[in-house]
Amino acid sequence: MPEAPKEPQKATEYDVEEKNKKTLEFIEDVTANADQVQKRVLAEILSRNAHVEYMKRNGLNGHTDRETFKKIIPVITYEDIQPDITRIANGDKSPILCSQPISEFLTSSGTSGGERKLMPTIEEELGRRSLLYSLLMPVMSQFVPGLDKGKGMYFLFIKSEAKTPGGLVARPVLTSYYKSSHFKNRPYDPYTNYTSPNETILCLDSYQSMYSQMLCGLCQNKEVLRVGAVFASGFIRAIRFLEKHWALLCKDIRTGTLNPQITDPSVREAVMKILKPDPKLADFIEAECCRELWQGIITRLWPNTKYVDVIVTGTMSQYIPTLDYYSNGLPLVCTMYASSECYFGVNLNPLCKPSDVSYTLIPTMAYFEFLPVHRNNGGINSISMPKSLNEKEQQELVDLVDVKVGQEYELVVTTYAGLYRYRVGDVLRVAGFKNNAPKFNFICRKNVVLSIDSDKTDEVELQNAVKNAVTHLMPFDAHLIEYTSYADTTTIPGHYVLYWELSINGSTPIPPSVFEDCCLTIEESLNTVYRQNRVCESIGSLEIKIVDAGTFDKLMDYAISLGASINQYKTPRCVKFAPIVELLNSKVISSNFSPKCPKWTPGHKQWNNTN
Repeated sequence: MPEAPKEPQKATEYDVEEKNKKTLEFIEDVTANADQVQKRVLAEILSRNAHVEYMKRNGLNGHTDRETFKKIIPVITYEDIQPDITRIANGDKSPILCSQPISEFLTSSGTSGGERKLMPTIEEELGRRSLLYSLLMPVMSQFVPGLDKGKGMYFLFIKSEAKTPGGLVARPVLTSYYKSSHFKNRPYDPYTNYTSPNETILCLDSYQSMYSQMLCGLCQNKEVLRVGAVFASGFIRAIRFLEKHWALLCKDIRTGTLNPQITDPSVREAVMKILKPDPKLADFIEAECCRELWQGIITRLWPNTKYVDVIVTGTMSQYIPTLDYYSNGLPLVCTMYASSECYFGVNLNPLCKPSDVSYTLIPTMAYFEFLPVHRNNGGINSISMPKSLNEKEQQELVDLVDVKVGQEYELVVTTYAGLYRYRVGDVLRVAGFKNNAPKFNFICRKNVVLSIDSDKTDEVELQNAVKNAVTHLMPFDAHLIEYTSYADTTTIPGHYVLYWELSINGSTPIPPSVFEDCCLTIEESLNTVYRQNRVCESIGSLEIKIVDAGTFDKLMDYAISLGASINQYKTPRCVKFAPIVELLNSKVISSNFSPKCPKWTPGHKQWNNTN
């Protein structure tokens, strides 16, 4: 198997050109020999885990070849292994899924029964994640030279973590990575030279973390060559934070003293190493932030910035116009594709348009298979993806090198950490090949209708939440005739909007407080990821807009005028098309917001009950 590039330890022995050359050679090797690498990866995973309970249960009997594996091991979803996950979470240390000890659980942004999914991981996976990160900048440097001569201003955050009843930590994958020695004690690398000290990233208080990272970024504004966050939504939130707090930040820069609201001692100490009195810089920032228009604020405050590094594929594409506005049209770069289950691949053409982004899966990360996706009537929301697969569908899965250009597939992974033929739930389209390894466009997450940040709300969940909420209307003899929803990202943070058309038979007017109760009930009914994002203020209050009688008839008329069949038309549960949103907004007669945040606590409901 091709060797991963080695990390040098000190600045003195660091040769950027040599390291970049080795990294690019590694990418060439693994993509040219993609099938051989995949075969070896699978054999390695199966031989290591030959005696685990899951393999014995399915009767693989120590076989490590691809053919037997595909014949015997079923294609699964999270629900299939949830009992095994629960046993591990409750403290069963026997080799159930993996021969190596499960070191922690990574909490997925996907949910099962309203709770975050728990993905098992092992210590060595951190090395694999670090490897994928190490590929990004050598690729980028082919397109934008000189990035080793300055710094990156990235807004990176950790989230709260929980302990399972058996004592394992459960936390998001990025929190796990930022708190690991791979990140905290990373060897010298000019490409991981960030304006934010580690202490500011590792501060759990989101206000102190954002304030101190923004302050350090402003103090080093001339050194910044690239800016970013993980998601587009997170970066826009940082700019909005600057809009609200620039006066305080300027005061700190002018005087060289740190705002007393920053109370974390390690953060204060780290920031004070960077913060020095600089009245001239404070005047410059103040003059820029005082302007009425914030168009191009990124290039104005950080004049040497070459690009914005954020995920703008999938549901994040809704933020592209806002990013273009703030950055004066700087390139928006999506560098990598990853999830809690596994890190997958990199974008080998990072300066392409957001709509053309494709990711090349790195064959050493896991064993990859692809389930062909069939669309019903070609509609984007009508992807046919059965929950469980029959024998014929199981046989349809193809290997990494056998996918066809233009075809859409659901990604299925087998990982070193104990997931076997696991359906990730992402729909990908083959855009082409790098040597023998395919490049994929990310199309969507299956079944998701609404998303603002890392939240994913599907149609069934939304329907149940609405059903719970409409009980508040019963005393007024009012009924919900029809509804749809919209992820509104024109506000910062974005928020869910529901359009309701009512039939009101009672004579008593419905007070606004009742609709506010409806909003809160919906939020309380949504999954834990949504509720956490609300509490952390990365999603705004849910809004219910009451529309005129007959609005949904007009919506149907409009759809039919565009060619929809009257026999097959059904109200979309989520709308994105601007003219439809405009039509709905033109019929709004009242608007109501959730009066407070829904309840949320770290960890799973069942753990909290046992604590």
